[in-house]
Amino acid sequence: MRQYPCAGCGATVEFAPGTNALRCPYCGHTTVIERQPDRVVREHDWAEFAALPRKPIALLAANVYVCGGCGAQTESDTVSDRCRFCGAAVVAQVDPVDQVVPEAVLPFTVDRPALRAALGAWAASRWFAPSGLKKVSEAESAKSTYLPHWTYDSRTVSQYQGQRGDHYWDTETYQANGETRTRQVRRTRWRGASGTVASDFDDVLVTGTTKVTREHLDALEPWPLTDAAPFRPDYLAGHETLRYDVEPEQALDAAKALMAVVIEEECRADIGGDEQRVEHVDTTYADLTFKLMLLPVWLACYVYAGRTYNIQVNGRTGEVAGERPYSVPKIAAAVTGGVLLVALVVFLIWRGRQP
Repeated sequence: MRQYPCAGCGATVEFAPGTNALRCPYCGHTTVIERQPDRVVREHDWAEFAALPRKPIALLAANVYVCGGCGAQTESDTVSDRCRFCGAAVVAQVDPVDQVVPEAVLPFTVDRPALRAALGAWAASRWFAPSGLKKVSEAESAKSTYLPHWTYDSRTVSQYQGQRGDHYWDTETYQANGETRTRQVRRTRWRGASGTVASDFDDVLVTGTTKVTREHLDALEPWPLTDAAPFRPDYLAGHETLRYDVEPEQALDAAKALMAVVIEEECRADIGGDEQRVEHVDTTYADLTFKLMLLPVWLACYVYAGRTYNIQVNGRTGEVAGERPYSVPKIAAAVTGGVLLVALVVFLIWRGRQP
């Protein structure tokens, strides 16, 4: 387990979002995180990884934290966290034998003041939300959390079978009011089609945790993945980091599903014509590689009428996604106002037509 005592006052230092340094929240002393030229972000060969013996992540024991500040001992399945008693930053050692070690981390740049501004702008833009929603920007309980994600690279070759549809116009005769008339009708001529398409995929992103709603995480995209740094535990100090609970094999299936959508579009483009039917696609994957990376997300919540609404903020771009309550009085007032406006317009038109 790693701990980060301040060289100035002995308190625990934390990674400061938007910087490349660890900062003491008490005396302000900073320690720059030195770059390591020999440390680069690596992609791991999938075939080699698949041949290794490994325990399912669900069977691994929780990490044991022994706080250097107060001496408390706690257990958690997180990779980094704060001591539950004194708040000191603690980071666990990840055993590469039992689990996949993060290869890259996208450090936080959105600090707490920027978080308040992002939440405030988001709350102000929610139409029909309760007036109290503005308090979401005061979410001091929001946690800066690194979420595990898998990325996959691959070269693919896909053989497809389908049909190509070409539109043409036909003259159709019909009866109307006892008269024989004609009209132009568009029809489609179908013929078989087959071929091969090749695609290159880079950093197909799949979330590695089930503890955060995937729909909300998808809404936080795009992520500036090219800004990711080689993994160092220092970036996690003072922030929570979730351990992945989606196995890499599961994530690969999800990545292939995302690739399949792109491949089908490329098959359609290769078929050409006005319409396409893709009936079968057989894809082979070459140079398949993957890595585990950590992405920064602020997790906040808002309680309204006894219900908790979850909100996520991209810790790099400030993009906000999440749930929101609706104000029944505001909706009712808007509907009533709309009805009155229509009634007023109808009345004015009627008055204008009176002699």
